[in-house]
Amino acid sequence: MNEKKITKTASSDCVVCGKPADEKYTPFCSKRCADLDLGKWMNESYAIPAAEPPEYLEDLEDEEEF
Repeated sequence: MNEKKITKTASSDCVVCGKPADEKYTPFCSKRCADLDLGKWMNESYAIPAAEPPEYLEDLEDEEEF
């Protein structure tokens, strides 16, 4: 059979501080940077934008008129 081995590519830089990422904490360089990033999510410094459906927005506008 033709088995494929999964190989890791060269590590990238830490998304918090820019130092080389550590395999153990990828995509971060350390537990500290991983915790800093988690803290930003928990404090809502990061947010995933959401698009509301048009019906929802129309319903909201109707409710505000009363």
